Amino acid sequence: MYDICSMLTKKQKNLLLFINKKLRSTGISPSYEEMKISLNLKSKSGIHRLISALQERGFIKRLAHKARALEVIKLPETASANDIYNSFSPSVIKGGLDTEDTNKNINEIPVLGRIAAGTPIEAIQNEVSRISLPEELSKNGEHFGLKISGDSMIEAGINDGDTVIVKKTDTANNGQIVVALIDDHEAMLKRIRRKGKVVALESANKRYETKIFGPDRVKVQGVLVSLYRNFQ
Repeated sequence: MYDICSMLTKKQKNLLLFINKKLRSTGISPSYEEMKISLNLKSKSGIHRLISALQERGFIKRLAHKARALEVIKLPETASANDIYNSFSPSVIKGGLDTEDTNKNINEIPVLGRIAAGTPIEAIQNEVSRISLPEELSKNGEHFGLKISGDSMIEAGINDGDTVIVKKTDTANNGQIVVALIDDHEAMLKRIRRKGKVVALESANKRYETKIFGPDRVKVQGVLVSLYRNFQ
């Protein structure tokens, strides 16, 4: 028998995917104003009703002791593969990699080499350059940059030659893109999913296979929050 509670209206589904996209790209829940604009609603009361409906159906939950904090528990079965992949769209920091930027509200972070599948950890432990970090990110923890080598994450909007901005953390939610350390030796940028006693590290490119590990073999080094891209 079909569970009517699992059914979502178009607005409920769109809001859920928007919240999921915002959480994956920034690590922060969107504001009610952002949600209202994303759905083209005239008032925030409609957002309150949609969030309550999503919570009742078990798609999201409110985090205790945190204002405006939401967690996505599951995505609708009717969401397509493109919906799920596109729910992470890294925000491209405007202005490029201009090292002469004199904006006083911008801090610098180190870029620690290039990363691809199976990169030795030693290769990303030494600072190779520095880049500017916008103030809104610098207020939200410690960050570092990595140059991307290869096309394993192109379906998540991450291209060869991009410089990704990573927030240092040793924890990550299912579906987030992380810098994962394997066996204390190899580092890779992948989407992480945990199920039972296994950890899956997924590429965002159908040409690459998902890698499966035991939980004691994988350590999260940070979560992707943004990126720089040079446009030629």
